[in-house]
Amino acid sequence: MCQVSALQSLGAGTGTDSDVSTETPTTLAVEIFGATYHVRGGDDSGDLQELARVVDGRMRELASHASTSDPARLAILVALNLADELSRARRQQEGERVEIREKMAELAKGLEAALEREGRGAADLG
Repeated sequence: MCQVSALQSLGAGTGTDSDVSTETPTTLAVEIFGATYHVRGGDDSGDLQELARVVDGRMRELASHASTSDPARLAILVALNLADELSRARRQQEGERVEIREKMAELAKGLEAALEREGRGAADLG
């Protein structure tokens, strides 16, 4: 997983410098919606480039359908869409975890019952 600790636009000169990763940070230039950002993150520059491509693509797709071309507004809308997708994925994942736990409990009960039957059968033979 790629943790980004600072974003800085070449033109704007803004960003934070807090380090959220324990990995050795590397700086990578990424382009999103026509602006270049220096992003400091972990060693996974390929993942970071892919994330930037996803955000760029989402912003461009939204800009082609939205009534605004303001990059800040588009970025907020894209962030909300991505947060919604993440939230839905987490809920689905939790539901799948519950199903897996229930299935494991069911299988464990079946195994215990089979072992008990096997144990009684062996005792009857002796």
